[in-house]
Amino acid sequence: MDRDFVGYGEHPPRVEWPGKARVALSMVVNYEEGSEYSFAFGDRLQEGYKEYPKTMPEGVRDFANESTYEYGSRVGFWRILRIFKKHEAPATFYACALALERNPAAARAITAHGHEVCCHGYRWEEVFRKSEEEERADIHKAVASLRETTGERPVGWYSRYSPSVHTRRLLMEEGGFAYDSDSYCDDLPYYVQVDGKPFLILPYTLETNDIRFWAGGGFSTADDFFAYMRDALDTLWEEGAETPKMMSVGLHMRIIGRPARARALDKFLAYARAKGGVWITRRIDIAKAWTAQHPPPG
Repeated sequence: MDRDFVGYGEHPPRVEWPGKARVALSMVVNYEEGSEYSFAFGDRLQEGYKEYPKTMPEGVRDFANESTYEYGSRVGFWRILRIFKKHEAPATFYACALALERNPAAARAITAHGHEVCCHGYRWEEVFRKSEEEERADIHKAVASLRETTGERPVGWYSRYSPSVHTRRLLMEEGGFAYDSDSYCDDLPYYVQVDGKPFLILPYTLETNDIRFWAGGGFSTADDFFAYMRDALDTLWEEGAETPKMMSVGLHMRIIGRPARARALDKFLAYARAKGGVWITRRIDIAKAWTAQHPPPG
């Protein structure tokens, strides 16, 4: 069985983050706008995730939802970038390659500002719906596209919702990947075996994630989101006195990029900076620190 219900157990491994930080804080922005399902792109369906509950009649183009996604890349992206700069917070962008092809200025800005680009597929679509051959081609195409638009080769991967049974093997086959984040099962990185070889997993989150403004409930105001992130950080910070931890925050430009919600991001980064003992960093830097102290088995 390839499922693991034990993990690190009662005594997780220690890691010494830079500056002896108790928590490695990973801020993640999902850059999907421009690669979502849309009749305008020739898709047979249009994107279901939206700000409002209205469902359009069959075959009727949802211009309102399209404009919501456009806000993310037109306005939200730049607002988020300014907040990161204000707090000197390097972040990771889960980037769909097609989305950045449609906004070259944003693609260049991500790496120019010192942020990491992580591959989120060529389009924002489910890889588990693809054949193995289609998924292999998609990974290769996405990597080449992101290298061209951002000037850097992505070394991380994150699927929409869930990987397929082939994804990790195909990532290793493509080569050049240091980690994937298709897991939600731990507060620390860990290794899995893929065809007998170790591969690093940096767990992500659907919990400290602004998607809960739109789906899953829980957040209505910026203060809701801020309080939830603060409480998560405080708990991990306290535990980190003995065994330092990792915390992820998931963001979407069309959601957190709105003026009121952006206040939660601004307040939280200020809180994390003032708290001390928090290393705000990119996921690739967490991967490097972990592998240096806990090399792959074998």
